[in-house]
Amino acid sequence: MRPSYFLLSVSTRQNLELCIKFAHSGFMNNISGVWTFHEIKEGDYVSFLYGARAYNLYKVEQKVAIKNSETCPPWQPITFQQSKKTYYFPFRLFLKPIREFNEPLVRAEFAYVAENLLLRGGYRRTHFQADQTMLQSVSQMGTLWKNRVSILDLTDFQKFVPSFSKNREIVNIPEVLPFHEYILQALVKDYLRDFRHLQELLQATGVTGISPERLEILGEKALPQGHVDILLKEANPAGTSYKIILEIKVGPAITRDISQLHNYTIEIGAECITSWLVAKDIRSNVQKLALDKRISIIKYSIPELNSNALTYGELLNDFKMELS
Repeated sequence: MRPSYFLLSVSTRQNLELCIKFAHSGFMNNISGVWTFHEIKEGDYVSFLYGARAYNLYKVEQKVAIKNSETCPPWQPITFQQSKKTYYFPFRLFLKPIREFNEPLVRAEFAYVAENLLLRGGYRRTHFQADQTMLQSVSQMGTLWKNRVSILDLTDFQKFVPSFSKNREIVNIPEVLPFHEYILQALVKDYLRDFRHLQELLQATGVTGISPERLEILGEKALPQGHVDILLKEANPAGTSYKIILEIKVGPAITRDISQLHNYTIEIGAECITSWLVAKDIRSNVQKLALDKRISIIKYSIPELNSNALTYGELLNDFKMELS
């Protein structure tokens, strides 16, 4: 499987300098933080995003969740004035610097992410996934990294593996987090990265003439009318650029989901070869409307999640998708 590329949002100049100094990234003790932590894999590539500029190219070498990270360097906890909530950074990425650059997002090479930023109204996201074309471009920007990075010694801090549950009585953030649509999106993407699973769903939904190996699996894609949760598109298009869009729902699908996905399909145009609505339950009226709009409904299941707290790996092992 080809590596993915992400831009990681950084909140302040000071935090950016610390990220670069230690070649290190951290995500907050909330659902967005743990989602980012699981979306990004060891071997993926990242750059930092601050002030509408992209900084450097790194390869993810190690992922670690730190217990009692309130005092864990290098960043100070952040308290938001409006909510009065304090956040710290238990979910960490250890990075290997590859290239050094400081480039504005107005460059054409960053168009895929810049469009998402403009349509979504700014940085209200921890991370933005870019496509393979953008990874190829940044792999030629700037110069090879020559500087030393400071060593961040975290040996005194214990590690943990976060888990997820639908039972709010056992939620204990950041060790046990509520199961959320963001986590479901990550599971769907990882499930489809298995070419066997993707091929089965392509065949079941009547998609022919395109092999799983030709597709890249991307996160949220902004559109003028909204956004699709997951976008499958040809990684190296030649002449045509076929796409599949997915809408993800933790609970039951409703008719509004079908109408929304149908509008997105029309907006993308003829190269959107199919649309999938992924949901836990499907009502008969929703199924009928989906047939009318030529949208495939795919049911997911995680049998062991009903009462237990499961790690992400356990969720993925238990995860199934099938055409409804």
